[in-house]
Amino acid sequence: MKYSYDQVYRRPEDRQRLLALRDALVADGHRPEEIRFFTAPGRTELGGNHTDHQHGLVLAAAVDVDTVAAVAPNDLGLLRLWSAGFPPCRISVDPAQNPPAAKESALSLLQGMAELCGRLGSPRGLDIRASSTVLPGGGLSSSASFEVLLAEIFNVLWCGDSLSPLKLAELGQRVENDWFGKPSGRLDQSASAVGGATYMSFENPDAPVVEKLELDPEAAGYELFIVSCGAGHADLTGEYAAIPAELRQLCGCFGKQVLQQVPEAAFYSRLPELRKSCGDRAVLRAMHIYEENRRVTAQRDALRRGDFHAFLHLVRESGLSSWRFLQNVSPVGAAAEQPMSLTLALCEKLLAGQGACRVHGGGFAGTAQAYVPLEQAESFRAEMDRVLGRGACQRRRIRPVGAAELML
Repeated sequence: MKYSYDQVYRRPEDRQRLLALRDALVADGHRPEEIRFFTAPGRTELGGNHTDHQHGLVLAAAVDVDTVAAVAPNDLGLLRLWSAGFPPCRISVDPAQNPPAAKESALSLLQGMAELCGRLGSPRGLDIRASSTVLPGGGLSSSASFEVLLAEIFNVLWCGDSLSPLKLAELGQRVENDWFGKPSGRLDQSASAVGGATYMSFENPDAPVVEKLELDPEAAGYELFIVSCGAGHADLTGEYAAIPAELRQLCGCFGKQVLQQVPEAAFYSRLPELRKSCGDRAVLRAMHIYEENRRVTAQRDALRRGDFHAFLHLVRESGLSSWRFLQNVSPVGAAAEQPMSLTLALCEKLLAGQGACRVHGGGFAGTAQAYVPLEQAESFRAEMDRVLGRGACQRRRIRPVGAAELML
């Protein structure tokens, strides 16, 4: 679907980003009239911390940062990608011609998405100039935004705009898992592809249920902040992978793959055995998943009836559960440096029982999420920036538009 610039953006600097990408393609020899523009937003997780990979329930929303691209055809049979901050990528549209890319690289994402979408459409050469305001390690899923952007480009230019937003999300997850090499669920890609605030059930991951919800924190008297703790995710893949791995081992005791398939009563009936075979941390993480799924349903119901204070109460509960049971706030063995614990403790002190905060996304580093009363917003931001560094505390708004082609 196409959207005008004014339907997506509020800031004039976003138009300048797009025009700069267009000018770069013109400098490469492309005609302005053949250039097309695409966007895919970052996302914030509203509820359902680490439930997606267990085929559970999630609340998420697209936010007002994105990855954008200007795209023009070439007759070389090549995909050529220039993305600000990354090495240029160049591959053939014929996957048989491409040597395997290194894991956890932009090239691996391009190769994977081109191969999957090439099976669904008619590949042709493209020159892609991209840039992003979804900062790597910023907790708003820069990788999913980039994956979904590529999926939307190929959807429109190769597949005749025939792929649904949920199909784009599926492709993004497959590329992240199989080509990039990072285990993940589909929350991030779904939120970016669909846009707005969404309730998602992954009970059947091949046909997830998605419901759009009305959510405007500002109208309810709150600012939504994403707070960077100052530590990145670069060395934490093992910490993330341990969560689904431990849960998979636990589910295996029941002959199952994911926790959604294990009745909660059966889980609790076998606690002594599970503690011995899987360890206490796996048991506590499973407890979190069961309770977190219930919280997501309650959060959805609160938003349906317009009860924002009930929603915030559940946000607080979710954050405490992640900290105590899921244990994705500090990496194993962290002692002198515990930046996410400090960030959450400072948020709680400044909020003084008002609003809510929680660890955001994968955890262990990255960002926290905070809902701050409007009258406290500026003092909250200033103090978080004083302690964590200038720009650590960012206001974010929910963006109604997901992955899309843009008209300037």
